Amino acid sequence: MNKNTRLILALDVTNKESALRIARDVHEYVDAIKVGYPLVLATGLGIFNDLSQYAPVIADFKVADIPNTNRLICEQVFKAGADAVIVHGFTGHDSLDACVEIARKSRNGKDIYVVTEMSHPGGVEFFRPVAGSIAKMALDAGASGVVAPATRLNRVKEIRSIIGSELSIISPGVGVQGGSAADVIKAGADWVIVGRSIYQADSPKNAAAGILADMQN
Repeated sequence: MNKNTRLILALDVTNKESALRIARDVHEYVDAIKVGYPLVLATGLGIFNDLSQYAPVIADFKVADIPNTNRLICEQVFKAGADAVIVHGFTGHDSLDACVEIARKSRNGKDIYVVTEMSHPGGVEFFRPVAGSIAKMALDAGASGVVAPATRLNRVKEIRSIIGSELSIISPGVGVQGGSAADVIKAGADWVIVGRSIYQADSPKNAAAGILADMQN
């Protein structure tokens, strides 16, 4: 994924027409579009290919199963047109390795991002004690990067100290959840992930442009 704007759109809508309209409006301001279960369940896997005409697509499926199931999920997601998959690491080395293996074998190479800690308040309850270990495992497994919360800048800094410059950090929680795009980039994130502040805005294009201006100040 090219680091041009350093902004990723989290497109958590459930209507195909709305999703494509928003993607078209903001594509020049984003480096990727993150799609989760709500949109895929409402529209089908074909939405990956539809959105890929505007930007690389990250499948935020937070894959968390045994190695064989993880492998099958990643195969189908990449086949459908996604460029990256977000997975959980708490299922262990073998499950993560299965995802990374499929990403490497996929045509043109694909990316795996591993969740270290989630951005909502409950994300600290169980993740915090193991976030560092998960980050180290992602590094050892050869993942492309990790997910760290923009809502807790100290955690982004700590994760960066573990993975060094070898992996990327994509960071959700900017906007409605309270995170600052400029601050999280300064803390060590490579990309910020923004959803509702863009797709619920009267003008998603203007909202995206405003976030980029904030990041550059």
